[in-house]
Amino acid sequence: MYKVAQGLRAARWAVAIVILAVLVSLAGIVGFAMGDDAESSATNGSSDRSSAQTDSSDSGERPDFSVLEDVYDVLDRDYVNQEKIDPAILLQGAIDGLLNTLGDQHTVYVDPESYELGVDIISGTYQGIGAQVAEDPLTGEIIIQAPFTGSPAERAGLRPGDAILTVDGESTEGWTVSQAVRVIRGRPGTPVELEIRHGNGSIEKINITRDVIVVQTVYSEPPLGPLEDSNGNVVQDLAYLRIEQFTDQTPRDMNRALEQLGNRYKGLILDLRINPGGGLDSTVQVADLFLEEGVVLTQVNRDGSERVFRANSGGPATNIPIVVLMGPGSASGAEVLAAALRDNGRATLVGEATFGKGAVNNLRELPEGGAVYVTVARWLTPNGEQIEGVGVLPDVNAVLSDENADAGVDTQLMTAIDTLKAKVQAAP
Repeated sequence: MYKVAQGLRAARWAVAIVILAVLVSLAGIVGFAMGDDAESSATNGSSDRSSAQTDSSDSGERPDFSVLEDVYDVLDRDYVNQEKIDPAILLQGAIDGLLNTLGDQHTVYVDPESYELGVDIISGTYQGIGAQVAEDPLTGEIIIQAPFTGSPAERAGLRPGDAILTVDGESTEGWTVSQAVRVIRGRPGTPVELEIRHGNGSIEKINITRDVIVVQTVYSEPPLGPLEDSNGNVVQDLAYLRIEQFTDQTPRDMNRALEQLGNRYKGLILDLRINPGGGLDSTVQVADLFLEEGVVLTQVNRDGSERVFRANSGGPATNIPIVVLMGPGSASGAEVLAAALRDNGRATLVGEATFGKGAVNNLRELPEGGAVYVTVARWLTPNGEQIEGVGVLPDVNAVLSDENADAGVDTQLMTAIDTLKAKVQAAP
């Protein structure tokens, strides 16, 4: 209950945050979001973990990067503060500078040590503390976006919106998300100390033991107990399912959850409010469980060509009325699913505007053992609307106040229930 209230509060708080081109987990990078995202296929990215290759279609001469070695030689020989000549740090700075000129935060470099730690959000497992972070574009601080359910981060008390001030005593001022990830991640069983400033301004040092994170993605229990409408009445004829991430196991788990629901319910609330995305394939497969047919998304490639992803098989929930709960904590795959269900006439969207991550990202392995998480395309909703930088807007606006979040009263869920009850009653 506490985590849900934290997450819902973060959804409001995150309106002020520009989602990073890639949502980075403290266990690794997330594609689609992590894959992925969250990561072999960024959540809405194709599942492609191939090695980097030169694209023969690129025009122009290849730049002579040997000048970087020449500059390093000068610094190594002549620079007055010799103690600052750290080859690893200078190399990382050069790589970051190269990528930063793109103005695309979704395209990032993963160093060999971090990559070796086993980032595999698409499969649903990775090593770390089990939280996702973003950079506040106004303050530059590293912010906890959301701890995963049951993770060391959640058990230690990390909350969405917490600012990470230090890691093992080292200030995070000026850090990028990639830097934070490299330092905070680590092998299972090893400790890390984070100094945190909570949303109420209090500062706390939190010790966390890293672990192998297995991400549970589908939950059938309402976050705050039995479903209740705005009048306080317990609702027993509506079902509730929450997806916190799209991994390889999500379609199977969602299909099982839907089959368990059977025909006992008149409507379904699908909660995507704290969902940063995941794998493209799993997102499309989940959409297929609710759609008999129709476009799920359109991918627009760098050359302007398009690839259309369609639902084509249908699943156990193609007729049940649906309301989708969403907000600023909904990104990438969550946005794709919400828009697909809306544009195909399957769902009403309740909550707040989503993050706005419409980039397709792939993880490209490098010969030196690292990788580049690179934006390779953009995607559009079935109606042809852009998600990147815009997000998906709700049909019914519902904002959760600080007071209600602190009290554990989920007024957004209540609005969703009232909306779904009206939808069920209006159905033929």
